[in-house]
Amino acid sequence: MSTRPWSGLSRLLPRTIAARLYLILIVGLLMAHGLSFGLLFYERYTAARSMLLSNLEHDVVTAVAILDRIPASERAAWLPRLERRTYRYVLGAGENGSALASERARQMTTLIGSALGSRYPIRANTTSTVPERFQVHLTLGDGQPLTIEVTPSVMPIAKWLPTVLIAQLGLLLLCTWAAVRLATRPLAQLASAAESLSPGGGGPRLQETGPVEVAKAASAFNAMQDRIAEHLKERLQILAAISHDLQTPITRMKLRIEAMDEAPERGKLIDDLDQMQHLVRDGVAYARSAHGAAEPPQRVDLDALLDSMVYDYQDTGKAVSLTGHVGVPVITRSHALRRVIGNLIDNAVKYAGAAEIDVRNDAHGAISISVLDRGPGIAEQELGSVLQPFYRLEASRNRETGGAGLGLAIAQQLALAIGGALTLRNREGGGLEVTLVLQNKPAFG
Repeated sequence: MSTRPWSGLSRLLPRTIAARLYLILIVGLLMAHGLSFGLLFYERYTAARSMLLSNLEHDVVTAVAILDRIPASERAAWLPRLERRTYRYVLGAGENGSALASERARQMTTLIGSALGSRYPIRANTTSTVPERFQVHLTLGDGQPLTIEVTPSVMPIAKWLPTVLIAQLGLLLLCTWAAVRLATRPLAQLASAAESLSPGGGGPRLQETGPVEVAKAASAFNAMQDRIAEHLKERLQILAAISHDLQTPITRMKLRIEAMDEAPERGKLIDDLDQMQHLVRDGVAYARSAHGAAEPPQRVDLDALLDSMVYDYQDTGKAVSLTGHVGVPVITRSHALRRVIGNLIDNAVKYAGAAEIDVRNDAHGAISISVLDRGPGIAEQELGSVLQPFYRLEASRNRETGGAGLGLAIAQQLALAIGGALTLRNREGGGLEVTLVLQNKPAFG
């Protein structure tokens, strides 16, 4: 079965569930009200028409009999008493006009003629089409002409009815808004919680309240978050334990090799053990970085923090510079932030010999800290992969330069822990720019 018509319809609908629900409910309510009022007015029209014909049949007979029996001098005084909303009596020949234009006029004329009988022959003509008006002419017993002027119409609408309809429609729209908001708010909360989900745990937990379906979904989400955190914690504990336990035998092996006599293989073995020890230390650092969210947030003077880090690097003879400033305190996890920036600076100094730090904030409260270098850069197709643990590049950033493939992964892990986002891009003219974006908000998950 083809789904093309449905896909085309889906493209025409609004993007959000709330907007679609608003559209469906409002259109449905308007159509239901339109149908209800259409049926109501049709019933009103048929009832008014039936009443008009019934009243006309009896009133005309009575009115003509009265006018025919009273003296001609008193007939004018009786006309206002005999007048009705849709027809009235006029003494005289009336107006000339065309033939009857509507079926309703012909039916009413036939009804009048039948009610009056053969004693009062009638003729009829249309005097106006908009609004519809026709006249029925007859002659009384004394020879005086009498005209019945008929203006058929439905009963007028009460003045208060439009106000009531508008108020009713407003109430329905208010109920629709409340229903859609009540239905979509749990979805928005679930989406927000999913976006801020922390693999290390400690993310915002959904309240398991409200309708049964919402409470079940919140409970399932909280349980999933706990399982993910427990699973990751277990894996990181295994990595940390293995990395920590490997340090002792590696140290013993280095001591034994250093005690050996000079041999061509001795230096190679020591280099291999140094690389293994470096890899183990990076593994421990990566495992510990998963617990960055455990550090409580605090107010930090970011400008002072960056100044102190730059001076520390400059004191050791490394070319690190700083431009820009924030000018406002930042609510963040200071130790985790220091480790992120330190890893990025170390990476830039290691592969480019120098690092430039640029910090700025925008009107929306976002703070960006960029670490730039003029090193070899990273191939575009590998920019996303280098944030994965143990991913090494084939060019200058490989095992021979001491890279274990964990520096950027640790920075990425810690950036998530402090509620930030890490992005990489190659600079024009060569080099890499790594940017940490922080939302300066006073709360964390």
